[in-house]
Amino acid sequence: MLKTVKIALVATVAAWGLVGALGNFVDWDGTRGAVAAATSMATWEGGASSWKATSNPFVVLAGAVMIPALKLTSAVLCLLGGWAMWRTRDRGYEFEAAKRLALAGCGVAMFLLFAGWIVIAESWFEMWRSEAMRGPVLDSAFRYLGCIALIALFVGLRDDRRSRS
Repeated sequence: MLKTVKIALVATVAAWGLVGALGNFVDWDGTRGAVAAATSMATWEGGASSWKATSNPFVVLAGAVMIPALKLTSAVLCLLGGWAMWRTRDRGYEFEAAKRLALAGCGVAMFLLFAGWIVIAESWFEMWRSEAMRGPVLDSAFRYLGCIALIALFVGLRDDRRSRS
């Protein structure tokens, strides 16, 4: 039973990546706008005059492309890992090895959320100062990061090799 739960949780991380990337592509202007708001630092008083603020189109485009690209990468790795886990769910050692792709997918998602939103947006571009962006963006990123990290920890726990559940 625990193996099935782990597989289902990996599938939810894949779904997060797929749904998120689709949303980023469908609302491309919103995706670029969110990155531009973070990099320009214009959502809080005095931010736009900071030496760190930038509206450079290349920087904005690079950030906007990386977000759905890393979500898709995470989703594909989790889908491949979840499928491998499903195929080997009755073979202990093989199941442990099959987790690698799924855990890599979770790791890519955690990298995106931590590096992209917490290190770059929140710390470098000081988005924590923005009332408009703090809750909807940073709080969500932190919530996703926490959930995906917990899923990765749970999935990464070694399973009893004798178990067939």
